[in-house]
Amino acid sequence: MNSSAGANEDARRGGGTGTDGGAEPGPGAPAGHSAVSDRTRISAAWVTAIVGALVLILLLIFILQNQDGVTVTFLGLSGSLPLGVALLLAAVAGALLVALLGAARILQLRRRFRRAGRQD
Repeated sequence: MNSSAGANEDARRGGGTGTDGGAEPGPGAPAGHSAVSDRTRISAAWVTAIVGALVLILLLIFILQNQDGVTVTFLGLSGSLPLGVALLLAAVAGALLVALLGAARILQLRRRFRRAGRQD
């Protein structure tokens, strides 16, 4: 096995030297530093947490500004809720429906690939 094939195998397994995949430093970059900053799972988690916190703050403001009571009727049941809460519940129900349909599709594709693998 030549050295480039071994390096490719290490990169596929997540091993290697810890570089960004061989990007050469730019003309103004110090030696030993890549031109592209390395992204880690922790940095992605922090970005996600910050964006999530901002969305929650916006949702809280929306709910607090829409406190007028509305009557909601669903499948023969009726109740009174603040408008902001009713809209938030509708959005959550829609997101759960989309997640359920997506999970069903993923399971369907996994089953199809498993069957295709057995036939080979």
